Amino acid sequence: MTVMQSAPADTARTPPADICAAPPRHPRPDGQDSYTISEVVTFTGLTAHTLRWYERIGLMPHVDRSHTGQRRYTNRDLDWLDFVTKLRLTGMPVADMVRYAELVRQGETTYAERRELLESTRRDVLARIAELHDTLGVLDRKIGFYSAEATAP
Repeated sequence: MTVMQSAPADTARTPPADICAAPPRHPRPDGQDSYTISEVVTFTGLTAHTLRWYERIGLMPHVDRSHTGQRRYTNRDLDWLDFVTKLRLTGMPVADMVRYAELVRQGETTYAERRELLESTRRDVLARIAELHDTLGVLDRKIGFYSAEATAP
């Protein structure tokens, strides 16, 4: 699965691209961007097993192959993997990630459903942040208590 990222020739008639990652920081320019699975492992921190699993479950089904059958990843694939990694950090279930990938493959008609899925995930992240903030407050109070007790005569 790759996500298209291109500069439109005529922005007045072309809808905005679905950009899923931060600005590109690729080792090779587009057109010369052919990476082996071991290079992708190095760039992303994901394991080769994880990359193959993503492919099997439909999270990344369009990885090109060389004439010998070796996987060849592109900058677009790296962008997609960066986005998927961000989704994993949010705690989004893998099934929802696969659903999102399916929606991307279906095209622009699924923007509303994609937005809804991402908004739901955003609400979950905000709830977790609030929970962590409360937990941090408890820790700070305990640390303050022990610090005061340690310095008391």
